[in-house]
Amino acid sequence: MNIEQARFNMIEQQIRPWDVLDAEVLELLHVVKRENFVPAAHKALAFADIEIPLPGGEAMLAPKIEARLLQDLGLKKHESVLEIGTGCGYLSALLAHKARHVTTVEISPELKALAEQNLADNGVTNVSVELGNGAQGWATGAPWDVIVVGGSLPVLPEALLQQLKVGGRLAVIIGAAPAMKAQLVTRTGEAGYDTRTLFETNVKALESAVAPSKFTF
Repeated sequence: MNIEQARFNMIEQQIRPWDVLDAEVLELLHVVKRENFVPAAHKALAFADIEIPLPGGEAMLAPKIEARLLQDLGLKKHESVLEIGTGCGYLSALLAHKARHVTTVEISPELKALAEQNLADNGVTNVSVELGNGAQGWATGAPWDVIVVGGSLPVLPEALLQQLKVGGRLAVIIGAAPAMKAQLVTRTGEAGYDTRTLFETNVKALESAVAPSKFTF
């Protein structure tokens, strides 16, 4: 496989048509080598428009979703980021190139170790990988400039909103299969939030996601 041709095709055929036109984001997709983060058994699928399997039944988001979230968050170099669900560390690395520091929380010890190795091998030094359940956020380091949830959630926990700084942004995919919505929530004041729907999708739920309570009669 011609790696650079495959990367070019991914950007031009999958990512640009999804309205990812930010020159910095597109350049970053060349800089951060996606194939270096994909498990060896799936290297040939590194640039495919699919969720790539990870150990423990988890999955990488499709490239166009990662790129779109990165663009719509509009990260700045001074900002601190909380990522929930580290996976293989690829999205962590993209975020780290745009922000001051990324704290990423992973519930699986195996994936935590994989991500740390991948980040070290690729020279990413401004990411801290924490072992834990981030479904209700991560209080250590809060409030955050940016929060990114790497899997879908059935409902948006209030705790995540409370951990955003005023002016901070939260990227999250909300809903149940097959109809989920990627949303960008901006905290506009102590009790004010502006929510914008970015696109519709269907991605694997975060392992530790809290399901909404069901009323029974």
